[in-house]
Amino acid sequence: MKQKIVLAAAVLIGLLAAFVTGSYISAKERQLEEEKAAFDRRNRTVEAVVLVKSLPAGSKLSMDDLALMKFPERALRGQVIRAEGNVALRLTGRTLAVGVEARRPLLWSDIEGGAPEAGGLAAMLRPKMRAISVSVNGAASVSNMVRPTDHVDVLGTFALPSKTVPGATELVTLTILQDVLVLATGQETANTYRGGTGSYSLVTLEVSPHEAEVLTFAEQMRGRLTLSLRNPEDLHYEKELPQVNFERIRASLEGLNELRQKNILRKK
Repeated sequence: MKQKIVLAAAVLIGLLAAFVTGSYISAKERQLEEEKAAFDRRNRTVEAVVLVKSLPAGSKLSMDDLALMKFPERALRGQVIRAEGNVALRLTGRTLAVGVEARRPLLWSDIEGGAPEAGGLAAMLRPKMRAISVSVNGAASVSNMVRPTDHVDVLGTFALPSKTVPGATELVTLTILQDVLVLATGQETANTYRGGTGSYSLVTLEVSPHEAEVLTFAEQMRGRLTLSLRNPEDLHYEKELPQVNFERIRASLEGLNELRQKNILRKK
């Protein structure tokens, strides 16, 4: 009986020791995780915009002048231009208010006019460009998933005089503009957009004065404008995009599907 009591006591002491050891190890692991998290917070790095080479005041920035570098977050000031959105595009064409050394974090105060949000939408425009808003619905803007800084093609569908039947009209779809920068969707710009898929009925595009005339005329024709979303790194320009009507669709469907199948097989 005494041996059983001693054995039970030994087992109990072993279990207690295991529990204490496990609790100690868990506490140490939590402590290490907290210390690691604190270390990461203290030494967190973020990407900021820098100049590839030193430039004097009055220099106009180009894409080739800009690069990204990592810096400790705690060492950066509030005016530092961080790698958020398509920041390089927003800086292209802007003028330096002061001389800036290479590889030093670029500040909005270094740029004439400061941060784009300080001057509203107009300050986001590149030189010689204009902002124009076009009406779209959800389907015409890729289910309202087109966002500021995206690039799109603008297509239009119109009722035009028929080339074959005098006095009649026919629906025609054509690509009006390719690779257009989206400045705003509704009231949201790149500076105010915080994610989400809110609805909107207007999209503001950055265009040249000539393109602004074309879009304005297209809207006055009471046609339907549609946005086709692009990959922002895709700079390809389609030189031959014919107008599409019913006859064109009927004549080219087979060829389009054959081309699609070839492209699918090529990707496999």
